[in-house]
Amino acid sequence: MNSNLSNPLETLTKDETIRLREQHIGKSCTLFFKDDPLKIVKGDGQYMYDESGNKYLDCINNVAHVGHSNPHVTRAAARQMSLIYTNSRYLHDAMVVYAKRLTQYFPEQLSICYFVNSGSEANDLALRLARAHTQHKDVITHDAAYHGHLTNIVEISPYKFTKIKGHKKKNWVHVAPLPCNYRGKYNKDKHFDDEKIGKLYAREVASLIETAEEKGRHIAAFISESMISCGGQVIPPKGYLKEVYRLVRAAGGVCIADEVQVGFGRIGSSMWAFQHPSNDVIPDIVTLGKPIGNGHPVSCVVTTPEIAASFEGLGAEYFNTFGGNPCSMAIANAVLDVIERDNLMGQASIVGSFLIENLNDLANSYPVIGDVRGCGLFIGVELVRDRTSKRPASHLAEWVVRRFRDSGIIMSTEGKYSNVLKFKPPMTFNLDDARNWINVFTSIMKQIESEDKLFISSSSSSLTSISSVDSLLPSGEEF
Repeated sequence: MNSNLSNPLETLTKDETIRLREQHIGKSCTLFFKDDPLKIVKGDGQYMYDESGNKYLDCINNVAHVGHSNPHVTRAAARQMSLIYTNSRYLHDAMVVYAKRLTQYFPEQLSICYFVNSGSEANDLALRLARAHTQHKDVITHDAAYHGHLTNIVEISPYKFTKIKGHKKKNWVHVAPLPCNYRGKYNKDKHFDDEKIGKLYAREVASLIETAEEKGRHIAAFISESMISCGGQVIPPKGYLKEVYRLVRAAGGVCIADEVQVGFGRIGSSMWAFQHPSNDVIPDIVTLGKPIGNGHPVSCVVTTPEIAASFEGLGAEYFNTFGGNPCSMAIANAVLDVIERDNLMGQASIVGSFLIENLNDLANSYPVIGDVRGCGLFIGVELVRDRTSKRPASHLAEWVVRRFRDSGIIMSTEGKYSNVLKFKPPMTFNLDDARNWINVFTSIMKQIESEDKLFISSSSSSLTSISSVDSLLPSGEEF
């Protein structure tokens, strides 16, 4: 083992770590590469290192936004920890300075902040704010959406609750179709342009509102990621969010933009994904998490003075022991320093454009690539068994992720069928990294082609014939 990578807390062998995990950690807490998990002991920028000193290019960690172990962020944390680490009932400058800096990136009316500890907690508070302001309860969400793991938030996360045995969707939850213009009810294959697709999906939301009102129910909020991550790296069709926001507000609800995974310049063209030209909306409430603290547990809800006043009108104070503590705020300020100082948003735009261009070129050569979508450092590559049926190549995607790991690159999958290669690296990911990634992906595509259109078995990392895969997918599977 490389002594430079030693962590004083990492004293066990990998096998011993696995054994203790199996004894003491809940089995539902899963790992990447569960049959041969990685033991990561160090991070540096966009790279991670295992206990043997092997180096991996991290292409999926959108938590370490400004890079693993960023020295500026680390120094800020250590400095504040050496002074005071207490709750937010005491005045301290870091909170108010950060709130001022942060809200300068938002439209003027989004000026009030609540600091909490995770994206899940931010979305939970956003629901409370929405219900306090509207005096309604019901929520519209998307199919395949994920907004967190708290009880109320699981209820509005079909990505999670559809997998829970015996779970029944709550009456106050209304699920709209995932607005995907590739694999969706309305798509490009039916010769619709993006704007037409957006209107058709928005009409589905209008129908949900109408049905709810016929039953005497009323909409408190529509919640959506501004770009949909777990659903398969989906960019909403042009005009979709604008029309949905109009419909929801006309029904007396408010609109929540979940920017936990896509905010802080990731899309390259703007700080927030709700500002993307396809969206171009102003939410009533915005939730932030993950990148805000570069891995430190801090998150935020940003809203309007009017909604904040409604929440205050409930009478009970809002207190969060760790939300907005001096250390968290020092770290959040340091992260924003790095985003601004190193022009990470501009770099995301340049690198993302390079990747999208090269991926589209590969798609022209390899029919297993059904769709390339995204912008900046938020990209999805959907793999299919054939382009006509769009049959999801889930097992192939799993195999591709394995081949990336063999080349020292960490990738993962998303989407309802786990057939979308997701790409959300630290923002320090640069053009050299992008060239390396494209070269490796090209070699993987060539390997697939050379094997005479062979696909992947679910029980093995070896290639097997396409006919043997037919039996792996449930009969009548919807796609």
